[in-house]
Amino acid sequence: MTLWVLGLNHQTAPVELRERAAFGGEALPRAMDSLRGAPQLTEAVLLSTCNRTELYAVAEDSQALAQWLEQHAGNLQGYLYQHSEGEAVRHLFRVATGLDSMVLGEPQILGQVKDAWARAHDSGIIGHQLDRLFQQTFSVAKRARTDTRVGANPVSVASTAVRLAQDSFARMDESTVLLVGAGETIELAAKHLSEARVKRLLIANRTLAHAQDLATRHGGVALPLSELERHLGEADVVFSATAAREPVILESHVTTALRSRKHKPMLLFDLAVPRDIEAGVGKLADAYLYSVDDMERAVEENRRSRREAAAEAEAIIDLQVGRYQDNLRAAQLQTPIRQLRAFGEASRSELLAKARQQLVSGKDADEVLEQLAHGLTNRLLHPPTAALRQAALDGDTDLTRAAERLFPATPGYQHPVVRTDDADPAP
Repeated sequence: MTLWVLGLNHQTAPVELRERAAFGGEALPRAMDSLRGAPQLTEAVLLSTCNRTELYAVAEDSQALAQWLEQHAGNLQGYLYQHSEGEAVRHLFRVATGLDSMVLGEPQILGQVKDAWARAHDSGIIGHQLDRLFQQTFSVAKRARTDTRVGANPVSVASTAVRLAQDSFARMDESTVLLVGAGETIELAAKHLSEARVKRLLIANRTLAHAQDLATRHGGVALPLSELERHLGEADVVFSATAAREPVILESHVTTALRSRKHKPMLLFDLAVPRDIEAGVGKLADAYLYSVDDMERAVEENRRSRREAAAEAEAIIDLQVGRYQDNLRAAQLQTPIRQLRAFGEASRSELLAKARQQLVSGKDADEVLEQLAHGLTNRLLHPPTAALRQAALDGDTDLTRAAERLFPATPGYQHPVVRTDDADPAP
């Protein structure tokens, strides 16, 4: 079995494809059930965010994994990347640390990786190997962010969007801002807008209680999502990030809103995948629409300022990938080592019990000790002797060379005559 990661992200696929490949709402538990019943893999973790969909799996090959992803998203040829073993480990470490994010060093991705790991646990599709890998991933990400400045002054897509609104459109203290959704991205936007002293903050969400909670904490007004269209015309700036599978703000909604505003410009940020705002809105006069892909250019400056810190984090990751592989190899050796020790302990216990019985029955102590030593030696050496004899017949030089390393010749030692029968001579 091999460790694989297959996926696509903001670097390899456009937003149209990423939203098709995303697992949201009811699709996620169905995907968990499907993975749990897949015969071609033994362990899996599915990571799905607005900018990436990735399947981490222990499986025989990657072809079946690619087919599983394409059953959900359609043809992914040319957009799908895959890594195995050490490179898969490196990729996960980089993802969790924020080195593979649109906004370099962004902090939200580590929580999303932890959520994916927790869902795999709850679904029963994670085993010892992936569990151990993800546990080390959390440790590596924490160390990289603590020991370098890759996570200093964290910049999220939400904060980048707020900064764009401030720099390119209107003063926040003179603007009405509408937030659609109540998840982490919208909460971050609300926090930044509150700090910017926005004039008026409206928060619309399908679950009104969640909107009310955000509004209470950040000084806004909560609205049910059903009233979104009626209040859209009041907004100078709109930030939307819901988990809806279909757009919640239609071109017709914005057309009506602009008419009510007498075509005073509106700035709209669609921070969701799948998209919340119909693409046609971007073609309307006086409507300025930014998608998550448009954020790529806006965060390039942030990338440049963090490249030195990122190089330091990459060095930490390189070291930790090597340590993970060393630990994995050591763990794989534990099974034969445990088996060897168990065989030795069982042989010792059995032959020692027989020796004690002989002593109790009055047999000469020296004779009993001689038989014990002889029997234990033969019992322990019989399996490797038989294996080496068969290796010689089969021409297996690897095993004979391994034996020479395990049992180096002792100077001055005279080898006894080797028994020719395969029977275990132990008493």
